[in-house]
Amino acid sequence: MPLRPARCYTHFSGPPYTRKEYIHGIPQPKITKFEMGNRAMMEEAEIKGELIVLEAGQIRHNALEAARVAVNKYLSTSVGDANFYFRVRVYPHHVLRENKMMAFAGADRLQEGMRQAFGKPVGTAARVYPGHIVLEVWAREKDAEHVKEALRRGGSKLPLPTRVIIKKLKK
Repeated sequence: MPLRPARCYTHFSGPPYTRKEYIHGIPQPKITKFEMGNRAMMEEAEIKGELIVLEAGQIRHNALEAARVAVNKYLSTSVGDANFYFRVRVYPHHVLRENKMMAFAGADRLQEGMRQAFGKPVGTAARVYPGHIVLEVWAREKDAEHVKEALRRGGSKLPLPTRVIIKKLKK
């Protein structure tokens, strides 16, 4: 069965569903690497770029992976792997559930479903609130425009509105 669109999972109500020791059959998160680039750049960096979320919502694990790939690819080709350090700050803890229904033509005669059905685990998501930092990049000041563009590209992969902020670090 294909993935549902992000709008089905972006907004949330109710408590998070995170107790993985009681939940069986949770798919592994697609995002596996949370830190990329040269870790020594944290000490040498002159600027820090942050991608900040403006609304509360959920970001699915595949959207986080798409944003990570987009940012890392742009930075490694434009700046070079040794000239930046990039980190994904959020982790998809919340387990998403879906009550699977037949979704083809004529399915209304076969199945109407059950109200308030619990559903089976289909993926994971990170819950974020306004002001949360999702992605951050450390680099040199001459690479500020590349960092800004990389974070903009990463933000376009996320289902929530975001803002890119570049901060100068004090030495």
